[in-house]
Amino acid sequence: MNIERSAGILLHPTSLPGKFGIGDLGPSAYHFADFLESAGQTLWQTFPLGPTGYGDSPYQCFSAFAGNPLLISPELLFNEGLLSHHDIEKTPKFNPHKIDYGKLIEFKNNLLRKAYQNFKAGNKIEDVCKNFCDENNFWLDDFSLFMAAKNYHHGVLWTQWEKSIAFREDLNSWKEKLQDEINYQKFLQYFFHKQWNNLKEYVHKKGIKIIGDLPIFIAYDSADLWANKNLFSVRDDGSLETVAGVPPDYFSETGQLWGNPLYRWKEMEKDNFLWWRKRISTLLKLVDIVRIDHFRGFDAYWEIPGNAKTAINGRWVKAPGYKLFNAIKKELGELPIIAEDLGVITDSVEELRDHFGFPGIKILQFGLGVHGDKKFLPHNHIKNCVVHTGSHDNETTKGFFESERKKNSGIYEWAQKYFNYYGDDMTFELVRAAYASTANICVIPMQDLLNLGNEARMNFPGKLGGNWTWRFTWDQVPNDLASRYKEMTIMFERPPLKKNQNAVIDVEEE
Repeated sequence: MNIERSAGILLHPTSLPGKFGIGDLGPSAYHFADFLESAGQTLWQTFPLGPTGYGDSPYQCFSAFAGNPLLISPELLFNEGLLSHHDIEKTPKFNPHKIDYGKLIEFKNNLLRKAYQNFKAGNKIEDVCKNFCDENNFWLDDFSLFMAAKNYHHGVLWTQWEKSIAFREDLNSWKEKLQDEINYQKFLQYFFHKQWNNLKEYVHKKGIKIIGDLPIFIAYDSADLWANKNLFSVRDDGSLETVAGVPPDYFSETGQLWGNPLYRWKEMEKDNFLWWRKRISTLLKLVDIVRIDHFRGFDAYWEIPGNAKTAINGRWVKAPGYKLFNAIKKELGELPIIAEDLGVITDSVEELRDHFGFPGIKILQFGLGVHGDKKFLPHNHIKNCVVHTGSHDNETTKGFFESERKKNSGIYEWAQKYFNYYGDDMTFELVRAAYASTANICVIPMQDLLNLGNEARMNFPGKLGGNWTWRFTWDQVPNDLASRYKEMTIMFERPPLKKNQNAVIDVEEE
């Protein structure tokens, strides 16, 4: 992927400010796009945009294709005449810094169902959503039926549904029985995509590209598996033969047991990876660049027995990475893909990544200290890579340094010497080092721009509950933050200066 020097911010839409309990695609998202522009940023990176399931993780979605209805903006539905002023004004009191998913989901679902009832009163879904439904029927029909059946069965795992729907033995009668709920699910997807595409158009007008995220594996409790069981590592009764994860690493001594079904790659090869070609092409309609999480799984994946309690007892199994990406590239052309190549990386993983020209990822936190992995430090960066201070699985940079100082690990003092910095804002020094790096792409988590501690951490790998809840408020954003970062984008040529453009940095007098 060929991309010029650029800078951006990592912020999932759920973390945006707003009064409805969760960030959404409404006014605050447009305000954030304005902030990106004023800060000289040309990239906005998000997590996966799908409908989240158990644990609220965007990496465990009910569909690899659908959008998250919780991101639908009530204010924009009000503008469409689908909610009343009373509906959007009478809201519970939510914590502005943490998402309470239990409270939120009940409130938001009630609003969305009210909007659907108002929509039905004046429209036929077949008329309004026809083009969208026709263009997306290869995933939308299965997904809508899956979610309708899931709601009918009070949200339980699909293996606990009535057998005739769990194993797709009598779909026509279920479609007739659940027709209105199916239409509701299509209504949600239509308005998610409408709101997202309008936001994307606004972002593009500001010269900003969106980096999306693609989890390599799908969730067990998903429409993808339910509708395509032959493509995944499940038995005839739906039980898991093998599951995904990673062996012991930086994050966990027992590895990470993700529990996702694995792919039956030989089965997928029979139609030249059609499911994957559709998955990538569909995502590229929503975003400009795709970050593939756990890229090393396309070279070899950690296969764990389906009944395992930890990820320790697994084995590496070869995957058809070259065949897969050649098939996708033949259909779509050059692929705007970023390879998340963290963890246990072998020469063959790097060869696969480099063969297709995919930039890898450098996390500055990983390189710090006597025992840090020095390939992550700026003096070892190459142009074709993406540099971050940290990731969603890390402590925030401020929290990281606070933790290391409490442990007397020596990492903070090592960082002082490495960066030749002895001031009181080591977080910004790491950000500045990322900007100064030769890496073409620099993306900083919003938490580090705001210099927040671990109260703002997004995810604790291996920990159940309490993840993916962080939000910020606009009063946390200093008035000079945008100009400070605009100055850095100019200083470090992100993007590079055009011909006849002077490198002038305006400094306001105090």
